Amino acid sequence: MSSVATLSNADIQGVHDSAHHEHHHHETFVSKYIFSQDHKMIAKQFLITGMIWAMIGGLFSVLFRLQLGYPDTTFPWLENVLGHWAKGGKIHPEFYYALVTMHGTVLVFFVLTAGLSGTFANFLIPLQIGARDMASPMLNMLSYWFFFTASIIMISSLFVQTGPASGGWTIYPPLSALGDASMGSKIGMDLWLVSMAMFIVSSLLGGLNYITTILNMRTKGMSMTRMPLTIWALFFTAVLGVLSFPVLLSGAILLLFDRNLGTSFFLSDIVVAGKILPNEGGSAILFQHLFWFLGHPEVYIILLPAMGMSSEILSVNSRKPIFGYMAMVGSLFAITILAFLVWAHHMFVTGLNPFLGSVFVLLTLLIAVPSAIKVFNWLTTLWRGNIRFTPGMLFALGFVSLFISGGLTGIFLGNSSLDIHLHDTYFVVAHFHIVMGVASFFGMFAGIYHWYPKMFGRYLNNTLAYIHFWVTIIGAYLIFWPMHYEGLAGMPRRYYDFSNWESFKMFGGLNEFISLVAMIVFAVQLLFVFNYFYSMFKGRKVTTQNPWESNTLEWTTPINPGHGNWVGEIPEVHRWPYDYNKDNREFIPQTEPVGEDESKH
Repeated sequence: MSSVATLSNADIQGVHDSAHHEHHHHETFVSKYIFSQDHKMIAKQFLITGMIWAMIGGLFSVLFRLQLGYPDTTFPWLENVLGHWAKGGKIHPEFYYALVTMHGTVLVFFVLTAGLSGTFANFLIPLQIGARDMASPMLNMLSYWFFFTASIIMISSLFVQTGPASGGWTIYPPLSALGDASMGSKIGMDLWLVSMAMFIVSSLLGGLNYITTILNMRTKGMSMTRMPLTIWALFFTAVLGVLSFPVLLSGAILLLFDRNLGTSFFLSDIVVAGKILPNEGGSAILFQHLFWFLGHPEVYIILLPAMGMSSEILSVNSRKPIFGYMAMVGSLFAITILAFLVWAHHMFVTGLNPFLGSVFVLLTLLIAVPSAIKVFNWLTTLWRGNIRFTPGMLFALGFVSLFISGGLTGIFLGNSSLDIHLHDTYFVVAHFHIVMGVASFFGMFAGIYHWYPKMFGRYLNNTLAYIHFWVTIIGAYLIFWPMHYEGLAGMPRRYYDFSNWESFKMFGGLNEFISLVAMIVFAVQLLFVFNYFYSMFKGRKVTTQNPWESNTLEWTTPINPGHGNWVGEIPEVHRWPYDYNKDNREFIPQTEPVGEDESKH
């Protein structure tokens, strides 16, 4: 697709002299920063777009937490901001559901899928396996622009008169299939479905590119068992996406047919306002199967990159080899397989056959085994390590903490009999926000802090980074841990106002506390955004090629690598990436040949 993918090392050498000037002469602003085919620039595009979406999605949560924390209070400024959706300074119930729907959609898909995988798969795969670029730089560029188009379509739904989709981020029919069901089921829902279709195309283009690059473009000596765990994690993430996203695409397209072409894939025996609709033969439960067949692998599409990056960062900053490398790869593989076999644990209350339910319970609890292996290996890597508490390391440790505490509550929900009580309560909200949402954000922050010097040739401000870490982790636990107790009391999620319920009004003070902490945590994320953009231009400059004294290949490139990454020949790899504190040396890069008197890894 692109000439860069087919150039030999000698050709590249001619193009990239030591300062990369020659290459820059042939690039315009548009070709370098907008329609770029350099994987590093595309990674930055994914990251900055993801950060914008994170701010929007986070703001949605602050708005609906205002309603939950202060249900009897009016905020006149809300009407100035939201217009008729907040008449009299109080969020309209219909718009409340739209906020919840858009918050979930944006954070799960546009931030933690595109923003996390799109950024770090693009940035790290060529650099860590020793490739000039992706297998197809053109498809790589198209992947970003499909994501950007999906973003524009999704954000435009906020400005249509009837408002954005408001059927929950899972958009279950019949609510999402009937345009007359609610305001949020009208044009906003069509825009949601079209946007998701575009987003899935983006994910598939990216995933196929990542898999091809990892399998075909590794440098000399870079066998699969010498790849950093980051690359293994991104590889399995891409496999998950390529196999599961088409299933949601089919669900979205069939739902569009039901909405606009009179079909009945998901509709049957529906009565609206006393009138029987002609739709027959469809099944709303079928849509749930299609949605969750993506929806559960999606949890690991979000988690695996965070696991891989945290593994790398823990090893680098513990100054110790990763414990149980092959067990870590094996557990990633086991999680990838099991992720496809557990989707119906989201459907225990749909009338699922109890025997079938017990099979899904067994498979759900089985996935705890590879997860436990990873936790054990992370903790053993840290054990007696010479730990450096860099901002990236702190966020990696935070990821491990959140993965453990959030994962334990999954054992409750994986039990079908317990799930009948806990399903669709705040217990579920607490569980998946901690284990998937916040934990993956911590993996993402760890990656940004660790690889920022390679992205921009500058460091982020450490003082702001430490404030960001401590407020975020304490705040995350203060927000979501109390929700477990609300859920155990049976408090349902997605309700607009609990103050009229005798059973739940006792949680009024707790809801107010949670809302207050949520606003503080959101404010600290703005501090991170400031740090990110300020440091890009004013941050302390990187003066050494390998600031973290790491073994992997990306630190063998120039401080500000040009398009093509390495100036001369691509380095040859002679060892695995975790030779720390070995043979009386603190670290031994992958490119260093194994000596005759050296112990084998």
